Amino acid sequence: MEQYIIRGGNPLVGEVEISGAKNAALGILAAAIMSEEPVTVDNLPNVRDINVLLEAMESIGVRVDRKTPHMAVLDSANVGDICVDYEYIKKIRASYYLIGALLGKYRMAKVPLPGGCNIGARPIDLHIKGFRALGAEVDIRNGVIIARAEHLHGSHIYLDTVSVGATINIMMAAAMAEGRTIIENCAREPHVVDVANFLNSMGANIKGAGTDVIRIRGVQRLHRTEYSIIPDQIEAGTFMFAAAATRGDVMVKHVIPKHLEATSAKLLEIGCEVEEFDDAVRVVASRKLHSTNVKTLPYPGYPTDMQPQIGVTLALAKGTSIVTESIFENRFKYMDELARMGAQVRVEGNTAIISGVEKLSGCRVSAPDLRAGAALVIAGLAAEGETIIDDIIYIQRGYEDFEGKLRSLGAEICKVESEREAQKFRLKLG
Repeated sequence: MEQYIIRGGNPLVGEVEISGAKNAALGILAAAIMSEEPVTVDNLPNVRDINVLLEAMESIGVRVDRKTPHMAVLDSANVGDICVDYEYIKKIRASYYLIGALLGKYRMAKVPLPGGCNIGARPIDLHIKGFRALGAEVDIRNGVIIARAEHLHGSHIYLDTVSVGATINIMMAAAMAEGRTIIENCAREPHVVDVANFLNSMGANIKGAGTDVIRIRGVQRLHRTEYSIIPDQIEAGTFMFAAAATRGDVMVKHVIPKHLEATSAKLLEIGCEVEEFDDAVRVVASRKLHSTNVKTLPYPGYPTDMQPQIGVTLALAKGTSIVTESIFENRFKYMDELARMGAQVRVEGNTAIISGVEKLSGCRVSAPDLRAGAALVIAGLAAEGETIIDDIIYIQRGYEDFEGKLRSLGAEICKVESEREAQKFRLKLG
């Protein structure tokens, strides 16, 4: 089993380049199925979730030509099966995007209920509500979502709660429905906008993405396109907080600073210097950090996927901070691991109370999910001594060459598969 072994205590210094956005890429790859002609997608992150989804798409007849680790040409002309195998779906949450894409193009989809990180309930009732409003019959049998429709027609759909997944899924199905669809109370995240832009580049007629009302006029066919995915705002934010927690100085390159405003605002609040450029952000932590309060909210609020990273950083800040998680109820599981490293934390319902300490101490911890795992890596980088992180398969779902990028900033971190490899790493460090 692979682990990270970390020797902490070094400030991160230097430049790091951010990969394409995983959450945008998952929706865009699924939407590529809807084109009658080959589609080229560039700036793909080379991470486990993307590779699993591409394998799932190949299993139903999509021809995937991986030109480079970051570029793929997808040809869906010979899709012969609308039933996706559970072996792929159990590994990733965003597999449900295949429902909207297949239903929109082929008027039929059979996709097992999705897997992914256990960070709390993520029901798909809003997805089903939207599909039914468009004229589909939707059933769940033996753990499989079965959606079918003789005709899809435009509809006026109000989402009871803001949902990124439902917004993207309904948007894809509606893109090829007859007539006009209006979706209200939509998610406004950058990856929603990116999927809409991708669909439009194939000939869809979608307006309003990035606002809370999206208007779609259905088209009969979608065509070839070449498209480059936006940078990953969560990966960028992770490196920004890694710079803060280690008292470093990091230039985070190939980003869209507008997407990082909530993260940058909190870094400024706790005492960091944040400098924005056209496509980069520099974070400098030259003085003692201090406490703040934060509540996760839908975009443009503070993102839930950045909550563990700020939680770890606040564990090393002067004073008492309060972190409120309003999106997922199981997002504080990393707090137990952080406490083992010497953090003073207390969780009460959806709130964590964090009293900052002078230092953390390295120990062996387990990554409970993707973002919490990355946050524990940050804790290990800031801690005294050695930290070993188990279950790093979660981290590999969403961060490309995480350890390599960190080493380029001066981190002492290595991915190992055995105690022998761990000992070699220790001897190398001396």
